Amino acid sequence: MAQSVFMAGILIGGLVLGDLSDRFGRRPILTSSYLLLAASSSGAAFSPTLPVYMVFRFLCGFGISGITLSTIILIVEWLPTRMRALMTTAVGYCYTIGQFLLPGLAYAIPQWRWLQLTVSIPFFIFFLSSWWTPESIRWLVLSGKSSKALKILRRVAAFNGKKEEGQRLSLEELKLNLQKEISSAKAKYTAADLFRIPVLRRMTFCLSLAWFATGFAYYSLAMGVEEFGVNIYLLQIIFGGVDVPAKFITILSLSYMGRHTTEAAALLLAGGAILTLTFVPSDMQTLKTALAVFGKGCLSSSFSCLFLYTSELYPTVIRQTGMGASNMWTRVGSMLAPLVKITGEVQPIIPNVIYGTIALLGGSAALFLPETLNRPLPETIKDLEKWSLWAKKPKQEPEAEKASQVIPLQPYGPGLGSS
Repeated sequence: MAQSVFMAGILIGGLVLGDLSDRFGRRPILTSSYLLLAASSSGAAFSPTLPVYMVFRFLCGFGISGITLSTIILIVEWLPTRMRALMTTAVGYCYTIGQFLLPGLAYAIPQWRWLQLTVSIPFFIFFLSSWWTPESIRWLVLSGKSSKALKILRRVAAFNGKKEEGQRLSLEELKLNLQKEISSAKAKYTAADLFRIPVLRRMTFCLSLAWFATGFAYYSLAMGVEEFGVNIYLLQIIFGGVDVPAKFITILSLSYMGRHTTEAAALLLAGGAILTLTFVPSDMQTLKTALAVFGKGCLSSSFSCLFLYTSELYPTVIRQTGMGASNMWTRVGSMLAPLVKITGEVQPIIPNVIYGTIALLGGSAALFLPETLNRPLPETIKDLEKWSLWAKKPKQEPEAEKASQVIPLQPYGPGLGSS
C-alpha cells in the first residue's frame, strides 16, 4: 500500500509540477522539489503510524517527480543535439550507482528508520547546490525575461573562458536570434491542447502507451525478485549491474540508430523476454533470472530513451506539460502492476502474459513516432507539424537549423553552443 501511495505521489507530481514548471520556470521547481523530498523523506523515518508514513511517502514521490522532470528538461534545453544522448545516459548511470549503493546500505543498516534517514540527508545538500543551477535560456526568453537570459549567458560564457565574447553579446542580438521563439510565446497552451491538437494528440497517445508499458513491465520484474530463488541483496546488485552495459548500448543506439528505433527495440525485446519466462520451468532458476535481468536491462534502456525522446518531441511552449502528462502513465503502470500479480492465483502464467503483451504493444506504438535524431528542438506547434512520420532520418543537421539553436557570442565568431 505504501509503495502504491508513493507511485501516486509521482503521478500527481508529474501532472501538477509539469504545468507549474512551464509557468514559473525549471529551476524554482527543481529547487523546491529537492527541499520537499529532503523534508518528507526525513520525516518518514520518524513516522509514528502507517498513515503518517504513507503521507510522507506520497510527498516523496511528488518531489521526485519534480526533480526528474526538471533535470531532464534543463539538459535538453541547455545542451546541443549531439550532447543530449550522452548527458541523459550519464544521468541514468547516476541512478545505477544509487541502485548499487542501496543494497549495501540496506545490508549494513538493517533498521529501516536509520536507513531511511541515511538516504534522505544528502538531499538537503542537493537542495543547496541547486541554487547554482542556471535557469533555461529558452524558457526565460519565452517568458519575456530576455535581460535575465542575457545575464546568465554572459555568466556561462565567462565560465567557458569566453568572457569577452559574452560581454559583446547584446540584448538586441539575443532577441534577433530568438525572434521566432518570442513570437510563439504569445500563444498559451495547457494540458487540454495535448488532446485537442491532432499532431499532439497522436504523439501523446503513442508516448503514453510506451511510458505505461515501460513502468508496468519494469515494476513487474522489480516486485518479483523473490520468485527467482536468489538472495534479494545480490539480485538487486545484479539488477543494477545490467544497467551498465544496457545504458552503454543505449547511448550508441541513440546516437547512431536514432530514438525511434531504440525505443521500439527496447520494449519489443523486453516483452519477448517476459513472455518467454512463461514457458520456463520453475526449477530452471538460472535461466529465469537471466531472462529477468535481460528484460530489466531492456526496460532501463527504454526509460533512458523515453526521457530524452519525449522532451525532444514536445515543443518548448508545452514541453514540460507534455513530459508530465506522458510520464504520468508510467506511474499508472507501476500502480497497476501489483494488482495484476493477484491474477496469478487463478493461473500462474496470466501475469507474465499480461506484462509481456503490454510491453509489445508499447514497442509497437513507438514505431509510429517521428525520429528526432539530428533535428533541432521544436519551438512551436507549427515546427512539430512540419515533421513527417515517413521522412527520412537526416544524416546531418542543416546549417540553418543549427544556427537557430546557437546564440552567437560575437558577430563573426564561434558561438557559445559550439564552444
